[in-house]
Amino acid sequence: MTATLGSYGHVRSTDTFDTLNPATNEVIGTYPIFNASDVAAAVERARPAATWWADLGWAGRRQRLLAWKSHLTRYIGRLAELVHTETGKPLADAQLEILLAIVHIDWAAKHARRVLRPRRVRSGLFAVNHTATLEYQPLGVVGVIGPWNYPVFTPMGSIAYALAAGNAVIFKPSELTPAVGAWLVSSLAEVVPEQPVLQLITGMGQTGDHLARSGVSKIAFTGSAATARKVMAACAENLTPLVAECGGKDAFIVGADADLDAAADACAWGALSNAGQTCVGVERVYVVQDVYHQFLEKLTDRVTRIRPGDDREADYGPMTLPGQAEIIEEHIADALARGSRPVVGGIASIRRPYVGPVILADVPEESKAVTDETFGPTITVAKVASLAEGVERANASRYGLGGTVFAGRAKAAMAAARSLHSGMTAINSVISFAAIPALPFGGSGDSGFGRIHGADGLREFARPKSITRQRMTPLVNLTSFSRTDEDMKKIIKLATVLHGRRYR
Repeated sequence: MTATLGSYGHVRSTDTFDTLNPATNEVIGTYPIFNASDVAAAVERARPAATWWADLGWAGRRQRLLAWKSHLTRYIGRLAELVHTETGKPLADAQLEILLAIVHIDWAAKHARRVLRPRRVRSGLFAVNHTATLEYQPLGVVGVIGPWNYPVFTPMGSIAYALAAGNAVIFKPSELTPAVGAWLVSSLAEVVPEQPVLQLITGMGQTGDHLARSGVSKIAFTGSAATARKVMAACAENLTPLVAECGGKDAFIVGADADLDAAADACAWGALSNAGQTCVGVERVYVVQDVYHQFLEKLTDRVTRIRPGDDREADYGPMTLPGQAEIIEEHIADALARGSRPVVGGIASIRRPYVGPVILADVPEESKAVTDETFGPTITVAKVASLAEGVERANASRYGLGGTVFAGRAKAAMAAARSLHSGMTAINSVISFAAIPALPFGGSGDSGFGRIHGADGLREFARPKSITRQRMTPLVNLTSFSRTDEDMKKIIKLATVLHGRRYR
């Protein structure tokens, strides 16, 4: 699995780094560190590839993207093994992640033309002599900086949609998961061998900085808010636009009339799957007081049966990022020092590289476990008087990515979901919005800005182009020095008739 410098024929740098199995610390592969010149060369190769790819048209791109989807489906076992080895997540979770990516490639390929094709728009009475057309043109070359926690699904939300919109892509995977990134790039090259429409660059944070400063048409970044600020600063050098999908501190609200068994089951999976290393994972739980103790008992029963490990029977794997255990420990210690009650686990749950499930009750809202992203298998549970108070506490966060509401009455659940200041909310399920390709994915505040997935995700990687064409001579030419005072009187009179009446 080792990648030699020879397999990257255009890399000038001789610096390399190793990718490690987080469960065993064994070396998986060795990859080159792309320097500024290497990145610039990749961008130059991408420009003619982008032109070729755009010229294929909707049908040509659709055919090739669907062939790529089929390739990933046929070889899902191989890719899942690689994801498992490089991230530590269970094989079934790796397969689920890839299946979601496949669904998104399919949707982007099949809907790009409908969303982005040229269309006529109404000209309006004042420009009745013109036809008006809106179309979306490819940006050119898009840089994608991917994360390590979902190394297939998350970057694919940018890669597939950018490709479907007619762009070439340069992909910089996390330094923790370069093997997965290399596999994805080589798999597309097998079905699209003509041009390097998807290129791989590997390296540490500095390589991502080079990409952000390279003059690409747009950067799609996934990572922490702190790193996003650095990427934004680098992008500012060339006024390169950025779509940023950052962290979350997602809330899970349980109403008095909720199905508590279903809510506890969803909460446990949303909080603990992938060792809690999920940007839209459950971190804060607010339960209406009437069912608080009953829900906590059901959640505790489920969580105590969940076990981390590297074996096939384990429910989740190790911390992929070794240093994350320190943040988890800090958050647990801070919560306990402020008077929180440990329901399941605690500091002793941290057994590097694994962290066992942790439930903390009665955690003060100013605790780090409530205010900061923990990104681990921990859950804080608090009692609230009503759904409205649960929403109010959820909205007190500087993050605004996802969220969940469990409630029996549809009207109340929908009202709570609408009131949450998050980009996405699931009702009576958890993280289900990620599985629906037509829905945009993204947040606000420290959770970032812009959207991937869906029609908004396609438009994120396209340039709107407005075109007008005069189809007949105007009765009154307002944009001419030959315009008379009489012409203006006529147009003012018309405007008064159309727009001057009072509205009640």
